[in-house]
Amino acid sequence: MYLTSMFFLLLSSTTMLTFSLLSLYSGVGYFIEWEIISTNSNSIVMTLILDWMSLMFLGFVMLISSMVLYYSGGYMEGDPNMNRFIYLVLMFVVSMVALIISPNLVSILLGWDGLGLVSYCLVIYYQNEKSAAAGMLTALSNRIGDVAILLAISLMSIYGGNFVFYLNSICGDSSMELLCFLVMLAAMTKKAQIPFSAWLPAAMAAPTPVSALVHSSTLVTAGVYLLVRFEPAMHGSVYSQMLLLLGGTTMFMAGLGANFEYDLKKIIALSTLSQLGVMMSILGFGLPDLAFFHLLSHALFKALLFMCAGVVIHSAKDYQDIRMMGGLSKFMPLTTFYMNLANLALCGMPFMAGFYSKDMILEMAFMGPINYISFLMYVFATGLTVCYTARLVYYSVTGDFNMGSLHTVNDESGLLTNPMMLLGLGAVMAGSMLSWLIIPYPYMICLSSLYKSLVLVVCCLGAWVGYILNLGSFLYILNSFKYYSTVVFSGSMWFLPFLSTQNIIFNFLLNGFNVYKMGDQGWFENKGGYNLHKNLMKSSGLLEKMQDNSIKLYMITFLFWAVFNYTFL
Repeated sequence: MYLTSMFFLLLSSTTMLTFSLLSLYSGVGYFIEWEIISTNSNSIVMTLILDWMSLMFLGFVMLISSMVLYYSGGYMEGDPNMNRFIYLVLMFVVSMVALIISPNLVSILLGWDGLGLVSYCLVIYYQNEKSAAAGMLTALSNRIGDVAILLAISLMSIYGGNFVFYLNSICGDSSMELLCFLVMLAAMTKKAQIPFSAWLPAAMAAPTPVSALVHSSTLVTAGVYLLVRFEPAMHGSVYSQMLLLLGGTTMFMAGLGANFEYDLKKIIALSTLSQLGVMMSILGFGLPDLAFFHLLSHALFKALLFMCAGVVIHSAKDYQDIRMMGGLSKFMPLTTFYMNLANLALCGMPFMAGFYSKDMILEMAFMGPINYISFLMYVFATGLTVCYTARLVYYSVTGDFNMGSLHTVNDESGLLTNPMMLLGLGAVMAGSMLSWLIIPYPYMICLSSLYKSLVLVVCCLGAWVGYILNLGSFLYILNSFKYYSTVVFSGSMWFLPFLSTQNIIFNFLLNGFNVYKMGDQGWFENKGGYNLHKNLMKSSGLLEKMQDNSIKLYMITFLFWAVFNYTFL
């Protein structure tokens, strides 16, 4: 079944990319209205937008999905519920397609909610307590974005349904400010930006093919795509400055956290978070085409990196701690080759896919009206990217083999290594091809030689620091109790997982328990249902005794009557 799905998606991807090139060449986009139901004067219309951007994104999503499905045939081999897994991945692709081709917030919500629901099902695929907690954190974080989209729909009803037509004409309208804020909030939850960053590393509890598809190239980039569409309404507003600040902070925080993480998949997840910060911050400068360019190039090499990590974890008997690896280049030459290829593209190695988008983003940021804090965040985040990449290579690929004598680490499975070939070609060639297509007219970049060479210097410095810090003596000093609080603070994403889970819910749960104890089980019970029941039982018992025809009751009643008459009459 996975082969059939893979071939269908690969064919669809080729078709979409071909139509995207035709649309780019002709400068024509198609807006399709499909009338579903028409009764009297009312009609329900489904609208679709097929321009070069949506078609190109669709092509990339289907290309990566087809490779992931082929890869899943080897990774999920022997799983009793493999068909269920394939269906979930296909449902995810359908939701992503619905999101991409929708120019209407109502139909976008269908795809948006579909992404949230299916990602929850995929995160809890391995049924244990850790996966359940990660899935709940993922679902509840994304529900904030769903509520924001619902509120945005109610505001959008003032103007009409399809936002594509009039964003340019109403971008100065004051009533659009709240709409822009809601769209930005929704995108921040999907992109896991501060303060919603905790769910992305937690979602690594899902199977690795899911991480390669969902948490690198589709789900988390859905927020970027929505902001790219809405950028004309946000251009030059205070929300652009917020995007720049939040994106830069997330980029720095994720890069710092990845340098203290030992879980292989979480390191790559934090790397994804850092690159999402890059996309969000450049949107703050009003350059949506660069953000979209980096989105596509990043999707290819990050999916490849997750696939390589999956092969390593699969061969290492499900160990994810990079300290348990080492010397993998001797046993897995093909996987480590692709892994280094993806790492070099991630670091922005000249003439790799990441270089064309990342270098241009940094140069445009340095040339723009940027303050010192944002400038330093860009520089440090770039250096930290290379630093944690060098650390990852040092621990897993080079050095001594740490897995013990009983191991089966090899590259024998063609189902796992074959899909990497196409993505590996993309990691090398896609950057230059996309730069010719998306940016046909080059940007005019005027920088001094110091700023021009700053990116390369920072990358080399980051690689050197990443290698030096992880040598034995330096690592021992860093992990000593003297710097324990600093290491914990940096390695736990500035305590965001704790702040967004226990600290938020603890007070709500405590207050809810107090209300339940004092209210529902206390005063409400004592003065409400229980008290009413007790009084009714007493009254009915008294009436029952009065109706028993007891001579004692009659004599006592006569006695009371006689005393009353004698006393008061």
